[in-house]
Amino acid sequence: MKKMTRLSPAPRLSGYLCLLIIAFLLSATLAVSADVPAKQSASKRQARRSSTAPKKVTSKKRTARKARNVRRFVSKKPTFPDPTIGDETTGEDLIVRQAAIDALGNLSGSMVAVDPNTGRILTIVNQKFAFASGYQPCSTFKPAVALAALQEGVITNDSTRLRLGRRWYMDLQQSLAHSNNIYFERLGTLLGLQRMRKYAEAFGFAEAAGWGIEKEIPGSFPEKPPPASMGGVGRIASFGQGISQTLLQEVAFVSTVGNGGTLYYLQYPKSEEELEDFQPRIKRQLDIHPWLKPVREGMEGAVTFGTARRAFQPDFNVLGKTGTCSQNGYKLGWFAGYSEYDGGLAVAVLQRTPQPMGGGAHAAAIAGRFFRRLADEKYSIRRVNQTDTTAPSALPAAIQIFR
Repeated sequence: MKKMTRLSPAPRLSGYLCLLIIAFLLSATLAVSADVPAKQSASKRQARRSSTAPKKVTSKKRTARKARNVRRFVSKKPTFPDPTIGDETTGEDLIVRQAAIDALGNLSGSMVAVDPNTGRILTIVNQKFAFASGYQPCSTFKPAVALAALQEGVITNDSTRLRLGRRWYMDLQQSLAHSNNIYFERLGTLLGLQRMRKYAEAFGFAEAAGWGIEKEIPGSFPEKPPPASMGGVGRIASFGQGISQTLLQEVAFVSTVGNGGTLYYLQYPKSEEELEDFQPRIKRQLDIHPWLKPVREGMEGAVTFGTARRAFQPDFNVLGKTGTCSQNGYKLGWFAGYSEYDGGLAVAVLQRTPQPMGGGAHAAAIAGRFFRRLADEKYSIRRVNQTDTTAPSALPAAIQIFR
């Protein structure tokens, strides 16, 4: 049997050292290769952070961005047919008409301008629109609700503040200025449908506003309130839901607020002879003067700092009320108001479009452009100077006193 030779300790030790050196080199190589992706990932994360960090926007870039937004808006702005097509202008005040046309522009809407102290219609732009069936008045019905509540003692001139929430109170002036729906829903609920209907009819709603205007449609007032699930009677007071109102009715009512309580028949002279023979005709004398102050203050606030502020004029007062709502798939935007100076006019503006166009705020801007144009042309001064102070007083056409 052959003897196995035993290795000496020196060669065995050198083999162990070789194995250790190889293991060390392998581990170092693996560590380096693992560290490279980690560093790459860190650099990628840092790049992502820097790309999402807010960048400083210069004024030039901001201006360019605004210009792009304006171009985008203009390119998407819808166009409508000329609103003056088909209008009969005989007998109209052509200065007032041109101011109304320029203010309205090429939009789907209408404007009626009236002398609030005689009831004479000076112009109707887009007559087909104005003489069509009535429209929901939206929030322009709120001044009528306010006058009804004041006359019925639901609120008083000295105490119009109502609690709307746990620590939320609002008065009539602020509620009209900001068109607060909760406030007027509360007033409508306190008044009830019958009392609200009584005053709406007295103010000229749901009846023809004109004298001998064959094209006019009388409008209507709801016999029943909406279901409680849809807001009940409060919905009528806040949004005019269920009311069918014409532009002529609205401008006749706001003229009554402006002149202190005389509801005139609106007359639309269509010939030189009718213009020469024109005399105001009173429909009703409304005893509303004691309650007009807070309502007028609210309408002035709407133009000064509220929903109608786009009608504001720096050199004279404009009082008005906006309205914005939807009806039968269309967006309605109302403004009804008057300029408060000698020779000032009352207007009703209505836009009706299939898509939002700014609502009542945009209608207020139209009225503002109209008032500005006439003021710049000193129209009111010229008209007052041309007024015949010896003309006979208004004819009491079936005059009624409403108290």
